[in-house]
Amino acid sequence: MASKNTSGVAALRYATALVEIAADSKKIDAVEQDLKDLESMIAGSADLETLMKSPLVSRDQQQKSIQIIAEKAKFQDITINFLSLLAQNRRLNMLSSIINAVRMDISRLRGEISAQVSSAFKLSKEQENALQESLTKAMGQTVAVKVDVQEDLIGGMVVTVGSQMIDDSVKRKLERLKIAMKSNANNNASDQKVANQN
Repeated sequence: MASKNTSGVAALRYATALVEIAADSKKIDAVEQDLKDLESMIAGSADLETLMKSPLVSRDQQQKSIQIIAEKAKFQDITINFLSLLAQNRRLNMLSSIINAVRMDISRLRGEISAQVSSAFKLSKEQENALQESLTKAMGQTVAVKVDVQEDLIGGMVVTVGSQMIDDSVKRKLERLKIAMKSNANNNASDQKVANQN
């Protein structure tokens, strides 16, 4: 438990440093986009995930590889230097926690509150936007939404705002949206089934 707490503190420290540098350079939006793109790249590549997390990959190899990847992706210099520092300090395995902390820091700077959404199916961009709009209206404050897909989730969707599960009144306001999303997901699955048969 102590080790986990130590890692959490380290993630917050790195995140705070990155956000402060990005804010001073007026590049918060660009750095945020870099991190979103990197998350997508990691999710789509088992090799990249191994590079980040495996203790068998040397410090130098991690540093060189992540720098090449970041430069090819045309990330901001701030982001490239930050990732290089993480590799140098053997902290790339904490990247997910650091990115979450960065996202929360940026949301606070913007006067937003963060919502973590676990969904049984992948949401389209339009659905994410509709969900964000609905949560913003329900909470009376701008809400930044982060969606994770958990296919074994019962109930379709779980929303956590800040550190607490969303309250029942907001759940009721979201019910129709959830049903519409689930219906759309089922329709997409049916269309795919028909396409496969043809």
